[in-house]
Amino acid sequence: MRPRRSFEPPQRPQNQTPINEAIRAPRVRLIDEDGGQLGVRETKEALDHAWSKDKDLVLVAAQADPPVARVMDYAKYKYEQEQKAKLARKHQSQINVKEIKLRPKIGVHDYETKKGHVVRFLNDRAKVKVTIMFRGRETTHPERGRDLLMRLADDVKEIGAIESQPLLDGRNMVMVLGPTKAAGQGRTAEADADEAESAPEQAAEPAAEVTE
Repeated sequence: MRPRRSFEPPQRPQNQTPINEAIRAPRVRLIDEDGGQLGVRETKEALDHAWSKDKDLVLVAAQADPPVARVMDYAKYKYEQEQKAKLARKHQSQINVKEIKLRPKIGVHDYETKKGHVVRFLNDRAKVKVTIMFRGRETTHPERGRDLLMRLADDVKEIGAIESQPLLDGRNMVMVLGPTKAAGQGRTAEADADEAESAPEQAAEPAAEVTE
């Protein structure tokens, strides 16, 4: 039997992938490091083949008959998998949701200001929850709120796509916008102007109107 390599991974914890001598099946279907099918081999022969290439023999399909084992650098494989998982977690943590609240009878200037916030949020790769707040008899005309939401979605369609269609929830109507691939690739002059114009007004608005 070939001697154990000095850099071979320590004995695996329970419930992890069997590698090298931890593979108990007498025979395996062997896959080479480049993906080539080498057929069914005695496990010892497959292990010798892996070690001859200074690689590990890793069981990748234990439930198959016979089990499938692949030749690979297991330490490198584990590192790459951990990096992918870390990147995925980082991406998830960066996704946040901003909120903009509008009234169905919002004025032109206020609308442009709110739209500027939406543009900025989308360019920051954030999702935007847009809420129309109805009061009193405004609830008898929900179509006005929907029209306003769809108008906003159309105005920012280059950088924002509807992820949740307008939905009436009590006295509110809610729509969710998500950034498109074009979002954040470069702020337009109009967006910069909207942000600059809205900066002093933002501080004066009630906190409930814009949630960041």
